Amino acid sequence: MIEPGLTGGRLDGIGVYTDALLRHLPGAGCDVTGYSYPPVGAGAAAISVGLPMPQSFEAASLRDLATPGVHRVHMPADIFHVTDYRIVRMDCPLVATLHDALPVSHPEWCSTRLRGVKNWLQQKATRKADHVIALSHFAIDELVSCFGIDPQRVSVVPCGVDDEWLQAPDAAAVAATLQANGLRPGYFLFVGTLQPRKNVGRLLQAYLQLPAAVRAERQLVIVGAAGWRCEQLVSELVAARQNGEHVVWLDALTDGAALRHVYAGAGVFVFPSLYEGFGIPVVEAFAAGVPVVASNTTSLPEVSQGAALEVDPLDAGAIGAAMLALLRDDALRARCTDAGRRRAAVLTWRETARQTAAVYHAVLSR
Repeated sequence: MIEPGLTGGRLDGIGVYTDALLRHLPGAGCDVTGYSYPPVGAGAAAISVGLPMPQSFEAASLRDLATPGVHRVHMPADIFHVTDYRIVRMDCPLVATLHDALPVSHPEWCSTRLRGVKNWLQQKATRKADHVIALSHFAIDELVSCFGIDPQRVSVVPCGVDDEWLQAPDAAAVAATLQANGLRPGYFLFVGTLQPRKNVGRLLQAYLQLPAAVRAERQLVIVGAAGWRCEQLVSELVAARQNGEHVVWLDALTDGAALRHVYAGAGVFVFPSLYEGFGIPVVEAFAAGVPVVASNTTSLPEVSQGAALEVDPLDAGAIGAAMLALLRDDALRARCTDAGRRRAAVLTWRETARQTAAVYHAVLSR
């Protein structure tokens, strides 16, 4: 039995990853049971996904610290996969997915309230896990540099998309979703939580520098919930709308089918993030057949492998020029669209599950 750990609540990047493994690992030959840590002082009724762990993470961690090397949580599993950083010693082999080393490498992009906790959790996870999964080779370099982990204990298993993303959605359903959200086909699109490292402020700046005729024809659509330290950005988005700019912020679009429809209606996807351990939205745009402008930093060139138009994310002028190029140059647009579809075809959650299962078998065979 193989049991990935779960995160609760709204599906952020870790939640999307965990959900995908739960759905696709059975197809890779794994018998999967999901578990979640119950909140402190709460019982099994507080768990919304999977089965409850024997204790809250906080209680299990305190016992782990009090009896290092002695107490191990019993789990009825051949292997336990932790998909976030919350790991305690168990009586079965442990695999941990570490998504990035952001709190150490770039503390300025993390909440001070959570930074120390995340650092501590990741350091503990690197020591307690029998094997670590990273989502990119870039992430391995960061984990080695920031946590001193042995690269021989790390395997790269990239993220992906569901196979259905590789097929065009129903045109009528796309039109209905766009109409319901006040969208006109052909817009510039960004998807991601609003937080400093996503660099949405510079994207807005790049959009506002585009010719007025382009802005009148093409909306800028931002899909993502408000995150840490985004108050100034939200004010700028509101101000742009009040000034008559065609800027749309969809902060509560959580339905997967609707999100796929919004991708399908886009003319250009723009992802100027300053830091990504992987960057799932880029692959989603590739699969949806939308040409992509992406940052030339961190893991994104590794993910796109030339299928995106890469830009310096610190240069709003360069971002805007790339946006215009994909609108006006039909040959470039077709080349990026075709390359993106080919790239997405090999980055599927089904393949992620297959490679993850191979890691499990390698750990169990030692």
